[in-house]
Amino acid sequence: MTKLKMAAGVGIAAVCLVSGCVTNETAGTGEFADDVTFMKQHTPIVVLKDGDAAVAVAPDYQGRVMTSTFDRKVGPSFGWINRPVIEKGIMSEEEAAGKLEAHIYIFGGEERFWLGPEGGQYALYFKPGDKFEFSHWKTPAVIDTEAFELVNQSESSATFKHSAELINYSGARFNVGIERTVKLLDKANASEMLGVELGEGLRLVGYETDNRITNAGSNVWKPETGLLSIWVLGMYNPSPETTVVIPFKMGGEKTLGPRVNDTYFGAIPEDYLRVERQKLFFKGDGTRRGKIGISPQRSKGIAGSYDATGQVLNIVTYNVQDAPNGFVNSMWELQKEPYAGDVINSYNDGSPEPGADPLGPFYELETSSPAAALKPGETMQHVQRTFHIQGSEAELDPIARKLLGAKLEVIKEAF
Repeated sequence: MTKLKMAAGVGIAAVCLVSGCVTNETAGTGEFADDVTFMKQHTPIVVLKDGDAAVAVAPDYQGRVMTSTFDRKVGPSFGWINRPVIEKGIMSEEEAAGKLEAHIYIFGGEERFWLGPEGGQYALYFKPGDKFEFSHWKTPAVIDTEAFELVNQSESSATFKHSAELINYSGARFNVGIERTVKLLDKANASEMLGVELGEGLRLVGYETDNRITNAGSNVWKPETGLLSIWVLGMYNPSPETTVVIPFKMGGEKTLGPRVNDTYFGAIPEDYLRVERQKLFFKGDGTRRGKIGISPQRSKGIAGSYDATGQVLNIVTYNVQDAPNGFVNSMWELQKEPYAGDVINSYNDGSPEPGADPLGPFYELETSSPAAALKPGETMQHVQRTFHIQGSEAELDPIARKLLGAKLEVIKEAF
């Protein structure tokens, strides 16, 4: 979720008024098959399959993974789908004027391709000289309304390509080539990649997205004029029994920095965020707005959540790689440290102010690539893997302990 300042004009408080909130009448059955049927009525959908597992991908929404399931016929739908926005479709500039769509189309989807940084002197979401206020904030069309071309497809994978020209807040121009491949992972692949035993009693859907940006221009991308990063975000369905868990490296703040960055929307109360020496717990119930970040120095390359009601363990990993130029900073301000950004983020949706409706509701897990200082023709790659594992708590507990450093009972009782 992006950082929207409430003091800046309409903010998110008006989102449901101008964009349409998902209510019980519009949310669907919560099943994958129902969501796919709905989406196909409004936009092309590519369904990738491996056995019973499936993911639904939308080429017109930048090759976005809209949702996934471990049983495509009767299984649950893990991605949050914003049906009112999908139904309305993309408007003309005249139609979008005065509405949220003039700034962003929130289609939903459990894993989307974005680019950073959002704010700061090298921002992509503000024009040169604009104030860092919501009234000036606009998502670049390349990651909002432009379709990606489907260039290759098999039963279990699909590759998309696109190109764009971007100008950052400091006036630097970027010609960018984009390639994104979505690939389903079977249980054997998932077990090997996670380094855990996935027993026969567990149901799973796992997939990876291989995201690449290439400097398609003739100029070198330099830190002093701004760098880009690949930013991958997922919107998931919240529940009162969902808790985000992020393990991190133990050590002093002088060398590793703070254990968590919770300055995006202000301090988060203890009944929503609990920080320990080597891990944190963060509510994913979609009832109180807040965002946290983990620095690359602290990150173990993994984040997750547990939905105790559905008995689903959700795991997100990414390819940890060297970052000689740091990670872009997306804070909405002129920054002292524009390359001291976070690598993992989590967002919990909720009312931005008393009496206002939430955006979704949903919660997010996000990862970012290092800042891309690329010469012409060079490429930055960011691979994110997502796993939804459902089963008995006896089977899930050892997996949670190994991957997230927490017993399921501890996760369930964190708040």
